[in-house]
Amino acid sequence: MSYYKTHNCNEIRLGDIGKKVKIAGWVQTIRDLGGLVFLDIRDMYGITQVVTSGKPEDVDFASHIPIESTVSVYGEVKKRDEETVNPKIETGLVEIRIEKIEILGKRTRNLPFEINTKQDIREDLRLQYRYLDLRNDKLKQNLLLRSKVIQYLRTQMIEQGFLEVQTPILTSSSPEGARDYLVPSRLHAGKFYALPQAPQQFKQLLMVSGIDKYFQIAPCFRDEDARADRAPGEFYQLDMEMSFATQEDVFEAIEPVMYHTFEKFSDKKIAKYPFPRITYKESMLKYGTDKPDLRNPLFIIDLSDFFKKCTFKPFIDRTVRAIKVNGHLSKGFHEKMLAYALSIGMGGLGYLEVQDDLSYKGPIDKFIPDNLKKDLLTLGNLEKGDTIFFIADNEKRATELAGQIRTELGKRLDLIDNSVFSFAWIIDFPMFEIDDQDKLGFSHNPFSMPQGGLKALENDNPLDILAYQYDLVCNGVELSSGAVRNHDLDIMIKAFTMAGYTEEEVKTKFGALYTAFQYGAPPHAGIAPGVDRMLMLLTDSESIREVIAFPLNSKAEDLMMGAPGNVRRDQLRDVHIAIKD
Repeated sequence: MSYYKTHNCNEIRLGDIGKKVKIAGWVQTIRDLGGLVFLDIRDMYGITQVVTSGKPEDVDFASHIPIESTVSVYGEVKKRDEETVNPKIETGLVEIRIEKIEILGKRTRNLPFEINTKQDIREDLRLQYRYLDLRNDKLKQNLLLRSKVIQYLRTQMIEQGFLEVQTPILTSSSPEGARDYLVPSRLHAGKFYALPQAPQQFKQLLMVSGIDKYFQIAPCFRDEDARADRAPGEFYQLDMEMSFATQEDVFEAIEPVMYHTFEKFSDKKIAKYPFPRITYKESMLKYGTDKPDLRNPLFIIDLSDFFKKCTFKPFIDRTVRAIKVNGHLSKGFHEKMLAYALSIGMGGLGYLEVQDDLSYKGPIDKFIPDNLKKDLLTLGNLEKGDTIFFIADNEKRATELAGQIRTELGKRLDLIDNSVFSFAWIIDFPMFEIDDQDKLGFSHNPFSMPQGGLKALENDNPLDILAYQYDLVCNGVELSSGAVRNHDLDIMIKAFTMAGYTEEEVKTKFGALYTAFQYGAPPHAGIAPGVDRMLMLLTDSESIREVIAFPLNSKAEDLMMGAPGNVRRDQLRDVHIAIKD
């Protein structure tokens, strides 16, 4: 039957009428009208309707093909009758009159869920049968978009003169902020490889080796808990590094890549570059987070000093943050916001409404002395009709809670413009912070260059030292982190010493960098936008798992392959591991 020309299921048009064609795909629907049977055949590219010729044996055969079986269809292209035209598909003006149909792969088990349904299906079921879930058109389109985005990112980097280099997957364990995935060695008893949390040290070593512009679409492995925007285990990033580069050079290289990628693959408005720059300190105060959603017009102010002069005991000697919104809100709105505040651990949510005579109405009005009420109008930039909310706690907690209340107010008041992608740089991160054990530790990337260099490390309060670290955020999502790297061994040793490491530990844990920096290392800087998060934004997905072909679930399990799973005892013996009962 070689005279039948093979087509994809989205290709056949009016110009093909009268031609003999062959298509192959999955049977999506069957409509048995008695004397005729219509089947929708679906492949990777689209859908074509086919119809039996009317022979009883053909009707009987076609009507009994199990849905989602794979078939090949041979036949002649015909124009559809006017009443059967389907404008929703590309091939909706034509159909194929079946001359021969073959079952290539028969479905012999009941489907665990309906394919291409609009009904909600339990995610654990979808992930267990991911190969069926991926037949869904939305997920298929997500994968097609992922392929196009990665290809476009790669093209843009190559056009800028970056060299694509693949770095190792098996490497050494090092303290880089998250738990490592460890791989036991067969040849070296008791020793372990680690999967790289990022190609951090390798890309810095490439700079030392003389590669001045490096990139790759890099897999990264971190044993972290899942979130809506974070996949447990494995994720991908556009990893890049530049020699003899400053922070400005990195911004200049990556901003057009981000802008043009979002412009090409989205119909939304893209904020023009250069993107605004916000210091970490300003971001935490004004937005309550280091990944602010700039589509939300609300911002936070600090009223701690003001309330030290008032008599409301829950606010005295506390950090007090406030958020102003335009308009008085209903009792029901306040009740829902209070319920939300309680759900995130707040003791309550105070508020005041500005009346026509610029007086206040609200539960804490009586605690504000009359001579200070005008000051509050000025500090809060308040006008009649405004409502102002208050959040009080210790400084760290008040900052976090105010950010959550700002986000919730923006959502409930429908203030967030969903038609735009709004980018911003968060810069000037603190180099150090006090950790949960009340010890000094790195607040961001330990390989970053401190502002002020060795002099700052030797003379300044560690908590006042800023680093050349930066994050790129979009619509409240951290898309990427980067930094000007520390390429000076003396500064590296001093910084790690301050964070509790001895020089010997630095030499042991970062031996390659420790040695390489003694052979003339160039200044270098880089960044690594997250590919999965970019796609999550571009597809308006609520979960990052919707843009990954075979993701782990929220418990870091692969329900389809059964991972993690048990292994045989001889496999454990090979890598010198014994599991205690």
